[in-house]
Amino acid sequence: MWEQIRANQRRSVMLITVIAAILLGLGYVIGMYVEPNSGSWFGLVAAVALLVVLWTVAVVGGGDILLGSANAREIQHDDAPQLFNIVEEMTIASGLPKTPRVYIIDTDAPNAFSVGTPEKSVVAVTSGLLMHLNRDELQGVIGHEIGHIRNEDTRFMTLAGIMMGAIILISYTFSRLTFYSGPGQRRSSSRGAGNAQVVIFLIAILFAILAPIVAQLFYFACSRRREYMADASSAAFTRYPEGLASALEKIERSAGLMTGVNRAVAPMYVVNPLEASGPSGLFSTHPPTADRVRILRSMAGAGLGAYEKAYSSVQGAGLLGSATLSQAAEVQARPPSTAAEKEPLQKAREAVDLLHQADGFIFVPCACGVKIKLPPSYTGETVRCPRCGAEDPVPSQAAASE
Repeated sequence: MWEQIRANQRRSVMLITVIAAILLGLGYVIGMYVEPNSGSWFGLVAAVALLVVLWTVAVVGGGDILLGSANAREIQHDDAPQLFNIVEEMTIASGLPKTPRVYIIDTDAPNAFSVGTPEKSVVAVTSGLLMHLNRDELQGVIGHEIGHIRNEDTRFMTLAGIMMGAIILISYTFSRLTFYSGPGQRRSSSRGAGNAQVVIFLIAILFAILAPIVAQLFYFACSRRREYMADASSAAFTRYPEGLASALEKIERSAGLMTGVNRAVAPMYVVNPLEASGPSGLFSTHPPTADRVRILRSMAGAGLGAYEKAYSSVQGAGLLGSATLSQAAEVQARPPSTAAEKEPLQKAREAVDLLHQADGFIFVPCACGVKIKLPPSYTGETVRCPRCGAEDPVPSQAAASE
C-alpha cells in the first residue's frame, strides 16, 4: 500500500495548497471590498496569519478539537475488553507502531471515526456501534479506521477539516454582513469610484459564495477514494470482507439518527451521518454505501488483489497501483466467527455502563448481585442496596478508577 500512501500524500499536498490558496484569495477580496485602496493587502496578511494559526492548531491539537466537538470520552482496556482486543488485533495486522487510544461517543446510532498519525492516533466509536454490531462487524469497522490511520488519511482530514471550517465560517460571516450593509453604505462621492466599488462588492460576494463550494469539491473528490482504500485495508486486515459489508448496511440505516454532528467531523465517520438520508452526488464525502457493500461482497478472497478485481468490476476502473498489486499476496477469506454473541439487552446495558464509567460514575457491586451506580458527586462512605438493604462500602474515586 506504500505506493498508494505516497500518492495520497501528493494529493493531500495539492489539496491543502488549493484550500490554502482559496483561503488567501478570500481574505484578499474581502480586504479589497472593505478598503479598495490598500485593504486588499491587509486582508491577505490577515488570511496568512489565520492560515498559520490554523495549521499550528491542526498539527498540535486538531485531533483533540475534533474529539471534543463530538463529545468523545476516553475509555480504558478494562472498560471494554472485547473492543480493545479488536483494536489491538487490527493494530498488529496493519503494522501500526502504536495501538490507538479508544474513545466513546454517546449516541445509539452505530458509527466511528479516527484521528491522528500512525505514531499517535485515536479511534472513536459510538455506544450504538457496541450495541448493534457483532464481533465480525465491529472488527470490520475498526479495520476500516485503522486503515485510515495507516494510510495517513487522518492527518490530512484533520487539517483539511479545520481549514474548510474556517473558509465556511468566514464566507458565511462576510455574506451576512454584506447582506445587511450592501455596497451603498460604502459608496464614495465620485460616481466612477462608486461604480468600481459596486463591481468589487459583486466580486467579493461571488468569491465568498464560490470559495467554500470549490474547496469542498476538491476535498470530497479525494475523500471518496480514501474510503474505498480504507475498505480494502479492512478486508485485508480482518480477512473477512463480509464483516465490514454487513456493518456498513447497519450503520447507513441508523446514521440519519445522529443529531448535532459537527460539519467538520461528519466526513470522518465510516458513513457520513449528514448524507445518510440523501442520494450520493457531487458533494458527497463518501461513495454510495451500496457500491461499497457490492465491492466487498464481490471479493473472491480477502487480499488487496481481490479487492482490486471487485472494485474494477463495479466501477469500471482501477483503484490500487501496479506496484501495490504486484506485491499483494492472495489471501483466503476466513469463515465467520463462531464466538457466542451476547443478547442485545446485555450489550445495551454494557454500552450504557461504559458511558457511565467514562463520565466518572462509581460502580458498587453488592453481594446479592446488584450493581449500584453512583454519580461522581456522591460523597457518602456507604450506600444501601435497593434489593437486599445491605450497607455496601463506596470505594474512593482514586480506587474506583484504577
